[in-house]
Amino acid sequence: MMENELFDVLKKHGQEHIIEAYQKLDEAGKKKLAAQVEKIDWSIVAMACHEEHAQERGKLEPLSALEVSEIEKNKAKYEEIGLEAIRAGKVGAVLLAGGQGTRLGSDGPKGKYNIGLSKDVFIFERLIRNLLDVTDKAGCFVPLYVMTSDKNNDETIAFFEEKNYFGYPKDFVKFFKQEMAPSVDFHGKLYMEAADSLSLSPNGNGGWFYSMAVTGVLKDVKERGVEWLNIFAVDNVLQRIADPVFVGATLDSGCVSGAKVVRKAEPMEKIGVLCLEDGRPSIVEYYEMTEEIINSREANGDLSYNFGVILNYLFRVDQLEEIMNTKMPVHVVEKKIPYINEKGEMVKPETPNGYKFELLVLDMIHLFENCLSYEVVRDYEFAPIKNKTGVDSVESARALLQKNGVEL
Repeated sequence: MMENELFDVLKKHGQEHIIEAYQKLDEAGKKKLAAQVEKIDWSIVAMACHEEHAQERGKLEPLSALEVSEIEKNKAKYEEIGLEAIRAGKVGAVLLAGGQGTRLGSDGPKGKYNIGLSKDVFIFERLIRNLLDVTDKAGCFVPLYVMTSDKNNDETIAFFEEKNYFGYPKDFVKFFKQEMAPSVDFHGKLYMEAADSLSLSPNGNGGWFYSMAVTGVLKDVKERGVEWLNIFAVDNVLQRIADPVFVGATLDSGCVSGAKVVRKAEPMEKIGVLCLEDGRPSIVEYYEMTEEIINSREANGDLSYNFGVILNYLFRVDQLEEIMNTKMPVHVVEKKIPYINEKGEMVKPETPNGYKFELLVLDMIHLFENCLSYEVVRDYEFAPIKNKTGVDSVESARALLQKNGVEL
């Protein structure tokens, strides 16, 4: 982008303060800042300038799950189907690890956080151990794709190298960077985090497959003959990864996607629920639920909307390719955004001061024709680490890990 074109774009979108910052830079700084501006999707930035309206939802209906009792009856069959697919090289795993451990009091990648008590036990280490449980049984390795971000990519790779990939073969691990999105103030003005850099943050977990494509990692998926990708979040240290029973049940069902779910602990639990929307699978977030939805019950007394998602999904690769260019909803989220002011001073606000823009993997579900809702037992597969103490915290995850016989 030529300098005059850059200025025209910034003026058009009311970002003259970026021009002022640009003019103070040396050639290297100008090149860096211009490259960031060139990648901006201005239609997303414009969303900050309009009052938010809740996305209109279609007709919502409950979606039943393949429940634990039914899974147990057919476990041997499902596991054999899944192991056969894994041994044939048809299953890969994608670890969504673009975030930092800020809420845990750490500036590094969240997966580096040490949850050990008497010894070092890192989040990444627990996830790899869970995956090794499967590959040990299958007698072969599953390709693992680790999504990082600009903020933590180098540190994440260095940590895996330092720890010798926690015993997983390096040839089966590929890293790729998540696309970034700009942060803005409440008036849609771009924030800067350094003299030569916009304030950028990962664009949410929903952009993972597009990021695999643009970074070239999808080519590796295709070359290996991987047909299914198991997507999982970095913060659930108990989850089963490339779980052959889950894989087998999904294949046996004929569905093109699957979602692990847990039974809600109580009606008001803050968890997104798998359901049907206009006849297609969808997820309704806890804050979108009406009193009627929350309290609706089946004839047997169970909650109608009873199965919450835990961000562990299985997607068919060919279906992902079909929906890759579909415009997904963008979530505008209020955040506390550090920035440099006009004096070049770093400001770290104590209250939300602007917006970040995120794509969410849960929105992908609605793009698929069907989805197997697959119930897992909460205490054995759901130990998210979102906070340092309290609910879904380091404390609660440690207790669940110890309940499952993991030494900390």
